[in-house]
Amino acid sequence: MNVSSFIAKRVAFNSQRTFSRFIIRLATAATALSVAAMILTLAFVNGFQTAISNKVFSFWGHLHVQPYEQDKSLVAEETPAQPNDTVLQVLHATPGIQHVQPFATKSAVLEKNKEIEGVLFKGVDASYDFKRMNSFLVAGNWLDFKDPLYSKQVIVSKPVADELQISVNDTINIYFISGETLTASVRRLQVKGIFKTGIEEFDKSFAIGDIRLLRRINNWDHNEIGGYEVFLDDYRKIDSVNNLLYEGPHPLPGAWISRSIKEIYPFIFDWLNIQDVNRNVIFIVMSIIAIINLITCLLILVLERTRMVGILKAIGSPDWGIQKIFLYHASIISGKGIGFGLLFGLGIALLQQYTGFIKLDETAYYVATAPVQIIWWQVVLVCVATLVVCFISLLLPSLFVRTVQPVKAIQFR
Repeated sequence: MNVSSFIAKRVAFNSQRTFSRFIIRLATAATALSVAAMILTLAFVNGFQTAISNKVFSFWGHLHVQPYEQDKSLVAEETPAQPNDTVLQVLHATPGIQHVQPFATKSAVLEKNKEIEGVLFKGVDASYDFKRMNSFLVAGNWLDFKDPLYSKQVIVSKPVADELQISVNDTINIYFISGETLTASVRRLQVKGIFKTGIEEFDKSFAIGDIRLLRRINNWDHNEIGGYEVFLDDYRKIDSVNNLLYEGPHPLPGAWISRSIKEIYPFIFDWLNIQDVNRNVIFIVMSIIAIINLITCLLILVLERTRMVGILKAIGSPDWGIQKIFLYHASIISGKGIGFGLLFGLGIALLQQYTGFIKLDETAYYVATAPVQIIWWQVVLVCVATLVVCFISLLLPSLFVRTVQPVKAIQFR
């Protein structure tokens, strides 16, 4: 029989009213609050990073592969390039690449009822994977490419549609601006669908149409493109796959380059990375709160049980055996706190996941409701790590037991 554990349980579950009961409850509540805060922080940070990253990736892919152009903006009209069989072979041979689709862009002005809005017209072809963007479609349908000449349809964003007061099936004028001649070519296109990503930089800047229209406007050959959007099977491979395209066994031809979407929209991903800093700060603060409360609680428990310590020492109990009584007791307190914190944290996270009761300003946070992603191994790690850290931190105040002298302790009132 473990005497230290037996005595700790008797002390911990004693229903007698003592001064330490309030302190124990306070320490339990502080530990629960700390664990719940860490679980919720992880869930929300994971949710934000995954939801917003997926929006960017779904709209623009993970990598852009294009011919190199000196002094060219990362998102701008491209110099026409012939589809390159070597480039396609390299992309299809590189591990981790799931899908490749051509694109091109051109500056344009949308006009309806004398209201105008400037956009970057993104041209795509029949191989474009619109399924990745299904969650963005708020009205209508995606483009069809049945017309043998070019699709006379366009997809506009909801903010642009609201600004121009247009809806699905309306016809609008699109003026394509030539940067060289400063002239404009106009086309009348039908609004086939309306999308909304929630990312202002996309919603206010892009319209989607047929790449064959851009070829006619730009006097390109029938198969020329601006570049390739590359989708990976795992977004975490962006940097490694990007490096493979330069240094792998099948590198890109010298005239072609690959840029990750993180390079093209660094401000979005820098903002997401800041969430990691916030997460770490919350973890440190919550850990300190839990540790300080448990250490204070243990010291009060030892002081309140000084006479018991003296009696146990008088009958020959070793110091370590008495220390274990208080360590067991403190472990029970921290275990209760971790259990309550786990239930509370997961409860709030699951409630948000299924109801979305926490609303956000989409223009500022890119999402209308706070996204939640629960990664279970992280939840288990938080609970186990909290228990271990608390137990280790409690070793120091338990050393106070060694300073208690039996004769004085027994006389203690």
